[in-house]
Amino acid sequence: MAAVFQKFTMKSCVFLLLLAAFTCRLAQGQENEADELQVETLVKPETCSVLSRMGDTLQIHYTGKLMDGKVIDSSLSMDPLVVELGKRTVIAGLEQSLVGVCEGQKIKATIPSHLAYGKKGYPPTIPGDAALEFEVEVLSLTQQTSWQKMVNDVLPIVCLALVPTLLGLVGLYLYKKANAEKPSKKKAKDKKSKKK
Repeated sequence: MAAVFQKFTMKSCVFLLLLAAFTCRLAQGQENEADELQVETLVKPETCSVLSRMGDTLQIHYTGKLMDGKVIDSSLSMDPLVVELGKRTVIAGLEQSLVGVCEGQKIKATIPSHLAYGKKGYPPTIPGDAALEFEVEVLSLTQQTSWQKMVNDVLPIVCLALVPTLLGLVGLYLYKKANAEKPSKKKAKDKKSKKK
């Protein structure tokens, strides 16, 4: 009887270990599905001569969902959302999925948690480590002008260069002021006596 019980227990343990390993592998497979940004084109216009790039401005309608299908946000009942690519006005995964699209295109983006809201999530709507799915329609695409490009690319660099320069000039002024020869009372008396 003890041998039968031991055999039964050993078979149960092996079965449970295999079941646990199989379950872990399935869970890992599901996680890996959302480890990378996946973009699927749902509708692409016949003519697509201009593709979006960083710096361009898009007007979009979107519906954001959790992977179980629960809607977390949508712009369909509001005005379209204006997104300037590169300004981080939306989550990173959504912004990345909007690069290379054209006006009139509809996409579905599966966004991993590290490109969405991360480990903390956005309670109570979005749990931590949640992958998201966005369906997006690009209503309009306005390309960045050369003036906007200069303002966005060159101006920050110029400002970064100006700050240390201004601080250096202020420091030089203060140094010269501190080390300047102060007229002493004796020299002032000598000058008065020479004038007389």
